[in-house]
Amino acid sequence: MHVLIVTNEAALGTLWQRHLERSGAVVEVTQTQDGAIDLLDRKPVDIVILNMALEGGSALAVADYAGFRCPGAKIISVTNSNFFSGGSVFALLPNVCAQVTPTTPPDDIAAMVEHFGKPDQS
Repeated sequence: MHVLIVTNEAALGTLWQRHLERSGAVVEVTQTQDGAIDLLDRKPVDIVILNMALEGGSALAVADYAGFRCPGAKIISVTNSNFFSGGSVFALLPNVCAQVTPTTPPDDIAAMVEHFGKPDQS
């Protein structure tokens, strides 16, 4: 399974990356929109873990581009903002499958990645 983590928080990205790699995932981490788009151009991904408050560009642009380059890829939205608390992120971005906070335990992130990263069985 190929995972892209896009977050401003380098330490958090590294923590999740190491945990996911121990679970057998191939993981790339970037902190910017440009870095995410470059990686999406070079490698298909199954899951994008995306900080919605991305400082190095637009999280919405990354999600949209991921949907274009990797139509089957799911996005796990990461935010501690109340802006998306009503579930609006699911209406804005059809490829979002879950929303978590940055304090979500790595075991929970790994379980979500494993669950949502499986190819559709339909």
